[in-house]
Amino acid sequence: MGYILSVTAFAAIAEPSRRLILDLLRERERCVGELVQRLRMSQPGVSKHLRVLREAGLVKVRPDGRHRLYGLEAAPLAEMDTWLAPYREHWTRRLDALERHLEENP
Repeated sequence: MGYILSVTAFAAIAEPSRRLILDLLRERERCVGELVQRLRMSQPGVSKHLRVLREAGLVKVRPDGRHRLYGLEAAPLAEMDTWLAPYREHWTRRLDALERHLEENP
């Protein structure tokens, strides 16, 4: 099940507007109206992106009076981070090797 969630989360964050929404929600919970203002998008557009993020498990929603507040759900991001770790190590080794080569061959 975790693998399916990761693929869905990766697909969800592939869209730049969704990444912007996650950036804003990382700071604090926000209502749709505030996201609409910050992103300068239509309310239906923001709602569509929030639905995709919610379905991917990246966003949670809770009622607050007449509004619904959206917040970041970090668990799928931690799962993606775990999956990406070996790739970061791969590139770090390559960059370290390049740095050594450049130092030895000015």
